[in-house]
Amino acid sequence: MQSPVDLKQMTVPDKLRLMEALWDELCSREEEIPVPDWHKRVLDARERQIEEGKATFIDWETAKERIAKRIS
Repeated sequence: MQSPVDLKQMTVPDKLRLMEALWDELCSREEEIPVPDWHKRVLDARERQIEEGKATFIDWETAKERIAKRIS
């Protein structure tokens, strides 16, 4: 599929605006987006853990630090 825009010629801010517009459009039609069965199973399992009081949570700053350590 050929893109109707020349992505290589776009600036980063223009690409970000395009991504935001695409995301907004997709969000307005979320019922049309297929969700894989494995994803549903993972989310169901996490929801059960929360309901059973077995889930643990960390704050966003801690999560970002952990991610940064993994990728560095």
